[in-house]
Amino acid sequence: MKTFVVIGGTSGLGREVARLLAPEHRVVVIGDRVEEVKDAAADLGCDGVTCDVSRAEQVERAFDEIAMHGAVHGVAHCAAMWVGGALDELAPDTIRRAVEVNVLGPTYVLRESLRRMRAQGRGNVVYVGAVAVDAARPGIPVYRATKSYGKSLVESLAQATGSNGVKLMQVHPGPMPTRLQERVGDSFLDTVYTPPAAVAREIVRLLLLEPEDPYVSDLRVLQADGRW
Repeated sequence: MKTFVVIGGTSGLGREVARLLAPEHRVVVIGDRVEEVKDAAADLGCDGVTCDVSRAEQVERAFDEIAMHGAVHGVAHCAAMWVGGALDELAPDTIRRAVEVNVLGPTYVLRESLRRMRAQGRGNVVYVGAVAVDAARPGIPVYRATKSYGKSLVESLAQATGSNGVKLMQVHPGPMPTRLQERVGDSFLDTVYTPPAAVAREIVRLLLLEPEDPYVSDLRVLQADGRW
């Protein structure tokens, strides 16, 4: 039985990924709210760990706890914080938290994931980006900038994996009807959506790739609705 870690697995896309994996694999969902982690773990029949991914020591501790039960075969990073509005209208605390979640979060998660996977010689990591990074859109400068960081980070790290046994990949879906989308406010709501279940299936396919499977790490494999 393989072990998969789903960052942001308590809701939305992450929960769908965990739901697909749970029947046949050991799944650990990670979220920053205790009750949400407990609810997701109970609903999916999987394990849960509470962790603020913007805190390096918490990420390391979470992976140490998970590794006590065996190697981690795959990590899906589905966590993100939406922030919309003109830069001069955003509160400094909001900007800071967006940077913590969307920049520090994937940095620390990928650091721990790759460090351990390189040591074991195999493993797959999938980072969930957004089509918003491909074209400027009024009203989301901080969100787009922080998600663009994740894209750049994955592309750079993937070039240094050194082996097809460790695969670092990213998907860039369009807007999805998840909790993140519900928080955007009326002025940012989209009318064209990508079903989370469809994106989750693609993420799971990538997570289940074997070391011998031919695949080019860092390839953006999904631009879901082609709006931009």
